[in-house]
Amino acid sequence: MGKNLLQGKRGIIFGALNENSIAWQVALKCVEEGASIVLTNAPVAAKIGQTEALATQLNAPLIYADVTKMEDMENLVSESVAKLGGKLDFVLHSVGMSLNVRKKVPYTELNYDWMHTTIDISAISFHRLMQVLWKQDAVNEWGSVLALTYIAAQRVFPDYSEMADAKSMLESIARSFGYHFGKRNHVRVNTISQSPTYTTAGSGVGGFDAFFNYSNTMSPLGNASSETCADYCISLFSDYTKMVTMQNLFHDGGFSSTGIAQDLMESFASEAGK
Repeated sequence: MGKNLLQGKRGIIFGALNENSIAWQVALKCVEEGASIVLTNAPVAAKIGQTEALATQLNAPLIYADVTKMEDMENLVSESVAKLGGKLDFVLHSVGMSLNVRKKVPYTELNYDWMHTTIDISAISFHRLMQVLWKQDAVNEWGSVLALTYIAAQRVFPDYSEMADAKSMLESIARSFGYHFGKRNHVRVNTISQSPTYTTAGSGVGGFDAFFNYSNTMSPLGNASSETCADYCISLFSDYTKMVTMQNLFHDGGFSSTGIAQDLMESFASEAGK
């Protein structure tokens, strides 16, 4: 049962491709907590995802939009405000894609055309979204904009490749636009750095299974699930976090603050003794 934390609020959720998506869980939680939402995804998701089924389940409008096209973003925001009956209170940007990662191209040999696409989809789209929200004055006072990121923006994870560069830019955009949105509308802008999660995008990273297990062992609380990440998003959409902005917030069971786990030390010691 929800606690009506978002009662009467309106928002847009990007990227709910299937039930493994963090955005899917966020959409479910938003409606459970009393919000009205619009779902959006790339046009290709109509063929490969289940977003339409979720839209039907939640009785939520679904507006397809290519995040690399300004006109699509402008239409998405204006149509969302019209369909929801007023300005937005929250937005979740859960968007990321890398052909270099999908095709396992080493970081030292990146295809730069693909890299440009990665950065456009995974980072610049966030600036494009907020510029549209800004120009259309589409967010209510004390609204909340979130984007999902990963700790590879700060530390090296070789198989994450140029997605790390894109996430680093994403976090910088959140801080920079967060300043301007905060000054003008008291809108807060944050990023959430989530544990490795078995999403369509996450599980496409090379060696993901091994790293998931490593992170789970390193983290004192274990890896955070998509469901608990959705709960965290709800708290940041709610009125209980009005003064939190321009932050990169780690939701990772303590992984980001742990140097080494005793379990791993014992495992390494055991291997060394063989």
